[in-house]
Amino acid sequence: MTDQGLTNEAAVAACKEGNPITKDFMMQQTMLRVKDPVKSLDFYTRVLGMTLLQKFDFPSMQFSLYFLGFEDKKEIPADVKERTAWTFSRRATIELTHNWGSETDDSQSYHNGNSDPRGFGKYNISFFHSSHTRLFEKNIIFHISYNTSLPSLAGTALIVPVLNEIPPSEIRNVL
Repeated sequence: MTDQGLTNEAAVAACKEGNPITKDFMMQQTMLRVKDPVKSLDFYTRVLGMTLLQKFDFPSMQFSLYFLGFEDKKEIPADVKERTAWTFSRRATIELTHNWGSETDDSQSYHNGNSDPRGFGKYNISFFHSSHTRLFEKNIIFHISYNTSLPSLAGTALIVPVLNEIPPSEIRNVL
């Protein structure tokens, strides 16, 4: 390794052919813990345009899971068993995990990975350039980096999941 990370050649050399058993694997979901599911569901559905695919409650462990994705509501099966199988067959969904009671617990907060110690930092959602105007006009609560230095990333929102922890008086839109 160099002081700038792996070279392109070293990165390629580090990657190996997957075991044939993995040929049908896919990236299905990323889990984010949320303090307030009402605020989070509003953001992901109304602001980003995602669809709630399915909700699961676990009363004995006092938490709920909310699966969201960019899917057409009309395609979601009505039957619970079919809907469950369908939900877990979707690519690149977000699983919001809510531990019951956290929304009223002032001492509860989740680390977003963007301050020390560093960890998870962001996720990307691609969109057309004209779409971002609506987000800024609404003073949406999130940080966005509009990358123009790399043509392959132009039109990509780098969304940092701190959205439900920022009071409206501190909304910042960062370009």
